[in-house]
Amino acid sequence: MATTKNLPAKTSIPTMGGEAGLNRYLSEIRKFPLLAPEQEYMLAKRWAEHQDPDAAAKLVTSHLRLVAKIAMGYRGYGLPVAELISEGNIGLMQGVKKFDAERGFRLATYAMWWIRASIQEFILRSWSLVKIGTTANQKKLFFNLRRMKGKINAMEDGDMKPADVTKIATTLGVTETEVISMNRRMAMGGDTSLNAPLREEGEGEWQDWLTDTGPIQDEIVANEQEKTQRHELLVDAMSDLNDREKHILTQRRLIDDPETLEELSQQYGISRERVRQIEVRAFDKLQRAMRTLAGERRLLPEPA
Repeated sequence: MATTKNLPAKTSIPTMGGEAGLNRYLSEIRKFPLLAPEQEYMLAKRWAEHQDPDAAAKLVTSHLRLVAKIAMGYRGYGLPVAELISEGNIGLMQGVKKFDAERGFRLATYAMWWIRASIQEFILRSWSLVKIGTTANQKKLFFNLRRMKGKINAMEDGDMKPADVTKIATTLGVTETEVISMNRRMAMGGDTSLNAPLREEGEGEWQDWLTDTGPIQDEIVANEQEKTQRHELLVDAMSDLNDREKHILTQRRLIDDPETLEELSQQYGISRERVRQIEVRAFDKLQRAMRTLAGERRLLPEPA
C-alpha cells in the first residue's frame, strides 16, 4: 500500500499492514501533536519557500487524524478502511504541496477537499460502476443517489417511480436514463451490493453507511463563524494602513472589479510602478496585522 507517494523523502507515516494493523495505526497517529496557528504558518512558509522536508513532514503528520476521520465516512462502499486512509493520505500530501498560508486559511480547511477528492477517485476506480463514466455529473450521481432517494422517500427496491427519477435527474443535473441505470447498478451490481447485509444476521445494509458528500451542519456553522472572524480581523487590521494604502489595496485586491495600475496612477499622479509598490507594501502590512490579531485573540480553529 502506497502511503508515501508525493511526499518529501524525509517524511514518514506509520504503516498499517492492512486491516489487521488499523487499530495500531490509529493509535500511533494520535501521538503526533496538533499545530498552533503560528506553528502551522511558519512550517508552511518553510515548505513553500525552501522545500524543507521536515516542515512538510510535520504538516502532514499533524493532520493524519483528519484523514482517518474523513476516510471512516466512506467505509460503506465495501473497500478496506486501510486503503481508504492510504488514498486520503495521498490527497493530504497533495494539499500540503499546494497550500498557501498567506491566503489566511488553516491547512485543515484547505486539505479536507483534497482528501475527499482522493478517496472518492479511489472508490470510483475500485468499483466496477466506474464503467458508466467519470464525468463530474456522473460522480455526483454516484455519491448522492441514495441521499436523494432518502429525501423523497423513494427507498423501495426495484425501479423508482418516473416522477422520482425526474426530480433526482433535475436536481443533480443528469439525464433520467443515467439515474435509472445508476439505481439499478447500485442495487444489483458493483463489487459489493449496497443492499447486502453488513452482518450474517442481516442487521443493516452497506448502503446505510453511505456518506452524504454535502456539507454537514457543524461544517457549515464552523465555516460561517470563520468567515465572520476573518472579516472582523480584516476590518481591524486595515486600521494599520494609511488612507492611500487602504484605498489602493481595496481597489486592487478587495473588490470584484479591481482597478488597473494605470487608473490608480492617474488618480494619485504617480507612476504605475509606484502604485504597485504601495499595493505590495500595504498587503504585507495587512497580513502581518491579521496574523498578530489572530494570535492575540486565538480566533483560528485548531486542525480537526
